[in-house]
Amino acid sequence: MGTSNFRTFWMSSQTETEEIVEVEVENDASLKIILYNDDVNTFDHVIECLVDICNHTMIQAEQVALIVHTKGKCDVKRGDLSELKPKCEALQDRGLSAQIEA
Repeated sequence: MGTSNFRTFWMSSQTETEEIVEVEVENDASLKIILYNDDVNTFDHVIECLVDICNHTMIQAEQVALIVHTKGKCDVKRGDLSELKPKCEALQDRGLSAQIEA
């Protein structure tokens, strides 16, 4: 959770006033599923899992698979814990190395 400053400007014909409002923002959307490279799963299997579980397009899934292969890991989905947990578990159930990180 973080705090953001929003500035609101109120203007009248005689005065100009600036008001700073502190707003509490809950950033659960900063959670993400990280998919890690392994030497077991094929590109086709990884792509199929990303399409089926994370709702990636075929092109997006292919790009992610290539990034995971070359960089060792890739952020594959962002959201809140209630959305990410079942998707991460489904990836793991299909033999992929994935975890949720902040």
